[in-house]
Amino acid sequence: MDETTTPQNKLTHSRPDAAPNVPRRRRVRTRRWRITALAAGVLALLLAGNTVSVLTETAGASGDQIVRIPGGDLHVVQDGPPDAPTVVLLHGLGGSTAWWNPVLPALRDLHVVRVDLLGHGRSAKPASGYGMAEQARRVAAALDRLGVHRATVVGHSTGGAVATALAEQRRDLVGAIALVDTGPRLDAYIGDSFAAHLMSTPVVAELIWRLRTDGTIRAALSSAFTRDVKIPDRIVADVRGMTYRSLTATDAASSAYLKERPIPDRLAGLGLPTLVVFGSQDHRWRPSSAQDYRQVPHARIEILDGVGHTPMLEDPDTTGTLLHGFAIETAPH
Repeated sequence: MDETTTPQNKLTHSRPDAAPNVPRRRRVRTRRWRITALAAGVLALLLAGNTVSVLTETAGASGDQIVRIPGGDLHVVQDGPPDAPTVVLLHGLGGSTAWWNPVLPALRDLHVVRVDLLGHGRSAKPASGYGMAEQARRVAAALDRLGVHRATVVGHSTGGAVATALAEQRRDLVGAIALVDTGPRLDAYIGDSFAAHLMSTPVVAELIWRLRTDGTIRAALSSAFTRDVKIPDRIVADVRGMTYRSLTATDAASSAYLKERPIPDRLAGLGLPTLVVFGSQDHRWRPSSAQDYRQVPHARIEILDGVGHTPMLEDPDTTGTLLHGFAIETAPH
């Protein structure tokens, strides 16, 4: 028999052919692993870079009427007769002066001053300065420069915390206070939309913020409404114009303010005429918590049936009428 055809030699000849395949497969796997690791490293660097960029982003103020204040200029809008009783309107977290547009017709005979809080709307968006007391001091400085000596101050949600801080600081300036769906204490908070919850997840939140669209902003705002309300484009644009830092720092500061001391406790000793307006279907703050304000002497509580967290947009006629009547009743004579 030819020795090249023996089984033994067949086995012997097959080894040189098979042996090189083993390291080749290893080389392929190693190369794939290296490519994967490189891609993961590049992605990690991009995410880290995006996080740093988002967290350090700032912006200046813009608009027709800017009040220059050290550390952060404020955008304000004034409507109505300057010599009429003054009502100051402060929006909530992520809001702007535009949130009050629907109630302006009911307040047309009053001097209405709307303020974009620091970090919101067209006001400046610096790296710091978002504490409730700091926000209140800026609002007071703006009102002083506008020549406002006495006002009924109205705050929606987080804006109610700023209004309360302002009343604590400037009893001479705040003649009366109205709170619209302002949670009285931290444990009364129900929650946010799923999209809003994602905004508290490190790295992921910064990436979502970078990639935010009008659709994601509307989804995050959804829990602010119970009635079917078409969210105005201006409101969406104002949220888009915020920085991630201004949004999250204001949120954290509001929680810290409530944790330090509930709002009814703060108001109880001030002796101010107080109006509390709350939607019976608020999805952010437990509606029953509005009763906590009964500890404030002579506080008037109005519950709006079928209304959610944002009465100004969900039931502007009723809300505007309540605010107008309260402002007239409490105006200095």
